Amino acid sequence: MSGMATPTKQPNPELIFRAFNAYQRTFALKGAIELEVFTHIADGATSAAEIAKRANADARAMRILCDYLTIEGFLTKDNGAYGLTLESATFLNKHSPAYMGTVAKFLTTDAHFANYRDVAAVVRKGGTLHGHGNMEPDNEIWVEFAHSMVPIMMPAAQALGPLVTQPDRPAKILDIAAGHGMYGIMIGVYNRAAQIVGVDWKNVLEVAKSNAARLGVADRYRTVPGSAFDVELGTGYDVVLMPNFLHHFDAPTNIGLLKKIHAAMKPGGTVATIEFVPNEDRVTPPVAASFSFMMLGSTERGDAYTFREFDQMFRAAGFGESRIQGLPTPEQLILTARP
Repeated sequence: MSGMATPTKQPNPELIFRAFNAYQRTFALKGAIELEVFTHIADGATSAAEIAKRANADARAMRILCDYLTIEGFLTKDNGAYGLTLESATFLNKHSPAYMGTVAKFLTTDAHFANYRDVAAVVRKGGTLHGHGNMEPDNEIWVEFAHSMVPIMMPAAQALGPLVTQPDRPAKILDIAAGHGMYGIMIGVYNRAAQIVGVDWKNVLEVAKSNAARLGVADRYRTVPGSAFDVELGTGYDVVLMPNFLHHFDAPTNIGLLKKIHAAMKPGGTVATIEFVPNEDRVTPPVAASFSFMMLGSTERGDAYTFREFDQMFRAAGFGESRIQGLPTPEQLILTARP
């Protein structure tokens, strides 16, 4: 209709306000995990008073926390009764086989938050303000990682075996930056003829050895303590695992390591790289694309690389064709052939 003004969208500062308060979401979830709020609700406590009693907490404070968790999408609320969302029931209830509440211990360490307190300085410098960042030798943060992050890694670790080996077929496996060791260990569980060598800092490998013993592969699990860049890796590997490692370094550094790995492998072997892989636009999908910001604050020159960039690094190191496929996690698997 002529003469009517066209509505225009007005600017809204809500996104900015929520961003400045996002730390509250982090610590609310961490606190709820520590109080076992999700487990208490799963066990039948649905009112703030009931949850607070089981958590040995204040009822008013519990109501405020549960309301906030509802606002943020972690709980539901109906006539005063709190309930679990599908995600909370699956991943935050301690009775669930997929429980991953332990990841809070690693993802909320003081060291992580220190990396982002002065992002302007990080951007001016081009990387972490703290020495080598997460790559400092024998950094204790990786011991916490090894203890805490197994639940979130297990779906990918369990899916990996059939993609790189065959049951009861002899195979020599090298696990770079093994951490908790579960990627190599689960291959050992799947293939009883596989021999696994885990490389990482000595303090971290103690966790991997414990996991290997717990899952019955200790007699086929050997460790090499130290940096993968410096230690003697050995030779004759059928499969080399590189889970969540290359993103800590720039491309030239990665190519140098990949050349060393190439020399340690059998012809026809496979490198299995598990990584957060953004699309070429570098802003999708959100989890993979935003991982580059985590690397900016916590490493000297790390990044989240696209598949094309990974393929270029592998080819520069003498490898052949790479292919990519999804995993039951936000990460993806890149399989690369050794000519």
